[in-house]
Amino acid sequence: MLDLLDRILDRLEEWIICVLIAAATCITFVAVVHRYGASNSVGLANWANAHGLVWLGDAADWVYLSLASLNLSWAQELATYMFVWMAKFGAALGVRTGIHVGVDVFVKQLSPQSRKPVIMFALACGALFTGIIGTLGAIYVYELDGDQVSPELEWPSWMIYLCIPLGSYLMCFRFLQVMWRYQYSGYVPHQAHGIEYQGQPPAPTVPPLAAEPAQ
Repeated sequence: MLDLLDRILDRLEEWIICVLIAAATCITFVAVVHRYGASNSVGLANWANAHGLVWLGDAADWVYLSLASLNLSWAQELATYMFVWMAKFGAALGVRTGIHVGVDVFVKQLSPQSRKPVIMFALACGALFTGIIGTLGAIYVYELDGDQVSPELEWPSWMIYLCIPLGSYLMCFRFLQVMWRYQYSGYVPHQAHGIEYQGQPPAPTVPPLAAEPAQ
């Protein structure tokens, strides 16, 4: 059951990140096309009228009026919030997959027996730090004025800043999860220049929280 919940959380985390980054990219693209389309259509209309191209000038004017009627002043603000939420959840994903940049020169010089307490201490520090940030973020969100809203979207500010405690607590959970897996399997996630595998990948008999698909 714990392994199933862990897999569901993994997929949910990945879907949230994918949806947020895709939606933010699309919104930003539409906003840029809208802004440059409106400004360039004015220049095109002036140039066409100056050269006697009435039909082109009318078409450019129609494009400008059509774009100007669309209010997308909120697009940049929404895209910014989406990227912030994506970054917070992406940081937790980075802990789970081991893609955060780490300096392991000192750790590599240690014997396998001496590496374990150092790695466990580093992971514990990460869990402690993110736990503190999550708690401070939760206090900050709780103390926000309920009537305070964002400038363009006019969304409640607590809803926007909620990404701080949620993302930080998720990172804290991921650090504890990595510690659990390392304790029982002698293995930590590794990507690129992160911490290398220590020992063998986890065996199928590892407890549920320590289970990890073979890579």
